[in-house]
Amino acid sequence: MRPYCLAFVLLALSFAASAQLPDFTDLAEKQGPAVVNVSTTSTGRAGRGGPRLPNVPEDDPFYEFFRRFMPQIPGPREFESQSLGSGFIISTDGYVLTNAHVVEAADEITIKLNDKREFKAKVIGTDRKTDIALLKIDATGLPAVRIGDPTRLKVGEWVVAIGSPFGFESTVTAGIVSAKGRSLPQENFVPFIQTDVAVNPGNSGGPLFNLKGEVVGINSQIYSRTGGFMGLSFAIPIDVAMDIQQQLRTTGKVTRGRIGVGIQPVTKEMAESFGLPKAAGALVNAVEAGSPAEKGGLQVSDVIVRFDGKPVNSADDLVRMVGNTKPGTKAQVQVWRAKSTRDLTVTIGEMSDDRSASRGQRRGAPSKPAPDAATVSKLGMTLSDLREEQLKELKLSGGVLVEDASGAAARSGVRRGDVIVAVNNQSVKSVEHFSQLIGQFEKGRSVALLVRRAGGAIYIPLRIE
Repeated sequence: MRPYCLAFVLLALSFAASAQLPDFTDLAEKQGPAVVNVSTTSTGRAGRGGPRLPNVPEDDPFYEFFRRFMPQIPGPREFESQSLGSGFIISTDGYVLTNAHVVEAADEITIKLNDKREFKAKVIGTDRKTDIALLKIDATGLPAVRIGDPTRLKVGEWVVAIGSPFGFESTVTAGIVSAKGRSLPQENFVPFIQTDVAVNPGNSGGPLFNLKGEVVGINSQIYSRTGGFMGLSFAIPIDVAMDIQQQLRTTGKVTRGRIGVGIQPVTKEMAESFGLPKAAGALVNAVEAGSPAEKGGLQVSDVIVRFDGKPVNSADDLVRMVGNTKPGTKAQVQVWRAKSTRDLTVTIGEMSDDRSASRGQRRGAPSKPAPDAATVSKLGMTLSDLREEQLKELKLSGGVLVEDASGAAARSGVRRGDVIVAVNNQSVKSVEHFSQLIGQFEKGRSVALLVRRAGGAIYIPLRIE
C-alpha cells in the first residue's frame, strides 16, 4: 500500500473513532462546581509507653522532684490523622452527600468547594448499611447537581466520575456501565452499579454522572488486589441514596423492615429438588419464633417467589425489598410450597441495628461426636445419631450428625460437624431413617438437605450418585 493511501486510511479511522466517542467537556464544566472535596481530621491516642508522671498536685513538695527527674518518661500521646474523600451538593442551601466511611470517626470535617471556599461541615446522619452520609454546611446559593434515574441506565452506557483521587481535586474520569444490580459480600441493601470508570482512593463519595449531566450513583467501592484501580468500580444507585438522605434529614435515622427469616439462594439443584420451574426466589431455611414471618404462616423450605406483587429473582432481592418496606405495612408474600404457589400476608416488623451482634452467641453443632457412627457410602457421609443431651442443647427433636464427609457429599458442601435435620422437607429422625428417605430417590436425582451449622441453617443440594 502506498504511503499516502496508508495515511488516508489512518486519518479516516481516526475521524471515525473520534465521531463515536462522546465529548465530556460540557458536562465537566457545568457539573464540576457541585462536586466537593471532603477532608476529615480525627484524634487518636498512641500506645502507653513507659510510666507517666504521678498524679501529684503542683503545690505538693514532691511535684518538683518528679517533674525534674522524670520528664523523659512518656505516657499515652494524642495524634491526629487525616483522610480525604469526595462529595457533591444536592441542594443550594448546603446539603452534601458522601460515603459514611469517608466521615466515620471524624472529629472535624472540612468541605472545600470548586471555587476554593472552605466550610466546616456538620454530620446530619450516617447509614453504614448503605454507606451513605448526609452533611450540612452553612452556605446558600450553592451549585447543586441534578438527580437522574439509575433504573434507566443501560449496560454499555457511558458514565463519568468527578472527585478527588489521592487528593487531586476535580479529577474527571470516564467509562461505561459494566453491570447493574450487582451484589457484593456483606452489602445486601445496595444493588450496585458496576463500571469500569477509573476510581481510586479519594473518589469515595463522589458522583457518577450519565451523559445528560445527571447523578445516577455515588462512587463507593473498588475491587483491587493492589489498592489501586483495576477496572472494577461500584457505585450506589442515587435513588437508594436519596431515600436514605431523606430519612436522615427528617428523622436522623434509617428505618428498615424485617420479617424474621433466614434465606439462601435457589440453585439449579435446589429448584429441581423442590419442583420449581426455574432457579429463582429466596429459599427459607429458618423462621424465627414469634417473628412476623411465623405469624404470617411462612415455613422452612418455602421459596419466596414474589413480595408485595414484585418478582423475587434472588435472595438479595428479597433482602432489599423487605428492608425498603415501612414497618407496620401488610405485604403480600407468594411462596412455592409442595410444588404449588400459596399467597400469605405478612406484617412487616422493624429491623434492629444490633441484630447482627447476637450471631456469635448462638450455639453451633455438638462439641462431642456421638458414638456408633454409620456410613452412607453412596453419598460419602459418615453419620451418627444425636444423643438426648445434644438434641436438647440444639433444641431439636431429631437429626443426624455428620462425622465425616467425602465424595459427592463433600463436593456439595456438606461438612464435618453439620447436623442434617431434613431431606426434601421431611424431618430426619435417625441415621436409619435418613437412609430410608434417601433410598426413595433414583440415581442422578438431586435432594435438598436442611443442615444446621454454627447456629444457623442452610439448604444444601445433594445429587444421588
